Amino acid sequence: MSMASPNSKPGLWSRLWRRKEEVLDLPVRSAGLEYRYKTSSAPTAVQDIDQTLLGVLLAILAWSVVMVYSASIALGDNPRFGGISNEFFLIRHVISIAVAFVAAVAVSQIPMDVWRNNAIWLLLGTIGLLIAVLIPGIGISVNGARRWLPLGLMSFQPSELAKLTVVIYAADYMVRRMDVREKFFRAVVPIGFAVGLIGFLLLAEPDMGAFVVIAVIAVGILFLGGVNIRGFLIMLVVLGVSFMFIIWSSPWRRDRIFAYLDPWSEEHRLGRGYQLTHSLIAIGRGEVSGVGLGASVEKLHWLPEAHTDFILAVIGEEFGLIGVLLLIAVFFWLTRRIMVIGRQAVALDRIFSGLVAQGIALWIGFQAVINIGVNLGALPTKGLTLPLMSFGGSGVLLNLVAMAVVLRVDYENRILMRGRQV
Repeated sequence: MSMASPNSKPGLWSRLWRRKEEVLDLPVRSAGLEYRYKTSSAPTAVQDIDQTLLGVLLAILAWSVVMVYSASIALGDNPRFGGISNEFFLIRHVISIAVAFVAAVAVSQIPMDVWRNNAIWLLLGTIGLLIAVLIPGIGISVNGARRWLPLGLMSFQPSELAKLTVVIYAADYMVRRMDVREKFFRAVVPIGFAVGLIGFLLLAEPDMGAFVVIAVIAVGILFLGGVNIRGFLIMLVVLGVSFMFIIWSSPWRRDRIFAYLDPWSEEHRLGRGYQLTHSLIAIGRGEVSGVGLGASVEKLHWLPEAHTDFILAVIGEEFGLIGVLLLIAVFFWLTRRIMVIGRQAVALDRIFSGLVAQGIALWIGFQAVINIGVNLGALPTKGLTLPLMSFGGSGVLLNLVAMAVVLRVDYENRILMRGRQV
């Protein structure tokens, strides 16, 4: 048996093995701390996007298709909808997801710098759409609320776009104003004016639920961006007082609060508390394991908006406590994973991208908490859908676009951690 000499060149496999072992130790400094990421100098099989996050997202969408069909299958028999087919909402929901998926793929190709450079124009465009909604003959009014713009095959709700717009604008604002973030009024008043204007337009629709979500997003990004704790507490107090005044100055909003506090009373159970009582009945019928997929009784013209705002009640009835806990766990994981992506971006000194991802996590997580709380009777009825699950073209579109932005942030993080330029 012959042996290779010490001076002979290593074989192909030896060279490949050695090359895989060559590791670059990349230092990243942020806020006085140093983070180190290891990455191979050779091309590796590192995936360009978070496959687990994408898989969970697709699973949620698949579950939403099943539940929208289950919750809306009886609406074809309701004269209110003008003799539609039993598959009407299912088909529209699938089309909405398909359109949203195409839009999300396109958005995922847009570098984060483009969003940052056009944040102010996006804000101005969104304000213009919110104004257009209020113009008679342009905006569509449904049940006394003027929230939609006609777009041929579907209606568009600018308040959904406003959530993404505030995320991007607030993140860009904090990056531009980092020199004054310790000075409360100089840091907060300008963005407070922008959010206040959007809130005024939303309350005119009216859509207080969207305003609450947008206000929480803005305050959350300001806090994550470095506004001191004193300023943060002042903002919370101002928001709390403002919302209390808005509720107290509106008789029908006050009625909702009173109905929430005692939905079973004779005064409320057939009025403002009707949805809540039937939501609680549905969840109570589900018990631990549910009555079975498709076997819900409350969706048979008892529970209004079962396929939109109250889809969780149908899940609770058909899948029971197990289904509700699974859904809560999925949204908790989703929110946490997006937050982790945001922290990775901040660690890589990409503050804008990190704040955008964390703002989207606040949006998805907080809106899910509100919707779940309303369905369980823990919060007053707000008219907010369950993100990625409820029927609604605009909501599905903007939720998927927001997730595409998160995946773009994750993609750019991975590129940088592999020692390459974005």
